[in-house]
Amino acid sequence: MVPVLFFIVDNPKIRLQKYLSETGVCSRRASEQLILEGKVFVNGTRVTELGTKVTPDVDRVLVEGHVVKARRKIYLALYKPRNVVCTRSDPQGRPTVMDFIPPEMSHVYPVGRLDYDSEGLILLTSDGEFCNRITHPSKGIDKIYYVEVKGAISRETISQMLNGVHHQGDFLKASAVDVLKTNNTRTCMAITLREGKNREIRRILDCLQLIVLVLRREQVGPVKLDKMTLGKWRLLTKTEIQLLLGI
Repeated sequence: MVPVLFFIVDNPKIRLQKYLSETGVCSRRASEQLILEGKVFVNGTRVTELGTKVTPDVDRVLVEGHVVKARRKIYLALYKPRNVVCTRSDPQGRPTVMDFIPPEMSHVYPVGRLDYDSEGLILLTSDGEFCNRITHPSKGIDKIYYVEVKGAISRETISQMLNGVHHQGDFLKASAVDVLKTNNTRTCMAITLREGKNREIRRILDCLQLIVLVLRREQVGPVKLDKMTLGKWRLLTKTEIQLLLGI
């Protein structure tokens, strides 16, 4: 007689914040904040401990009264206009990137940030793990900006941008600087950042007493602004997603 083998397949438990990010609620960091604020319930019980684990498709999870369900993962590129905030909402009532996204994709959130007074490429996704990988400093994804400053700049100034400056406790530096055009009235450059600290380019240029006229993010990793128009969005290609994830 051939023995009959029975296999029990476990549905492994995962951390609650990871589950929330994987189901597209928000990023893992934002999920942790929701948990700490007591806005997440598991099987009817309020959870405030970050070490809590859940079993997907078994435990019932609610966030602010809404049942968490897995949704199709979405990856977008948006040409953000100036004077728009890179958050899902703004307490001051300013326009946000979500104002440019269709309602059926309203569960996406920004990957990283782009200054309020800058324009250019911003990625949005409903995939929390994708967001974590792209924004982690160790990933080292290049971000390229088109920048115009007032007047001509010297080689010494470019060297300072590449060697780095200290500002408010941060060490800031450009990975590459390519001068596209220069004269006595303005200089046009392509500046590459690898880390992307808050307002990094503006802070570097401010330290060097340069006045910014135009600042536009043109590229994030393999994703380019290209022919996108202001305020418009598009889906990332499969190749772009794979390249960003290093697959």
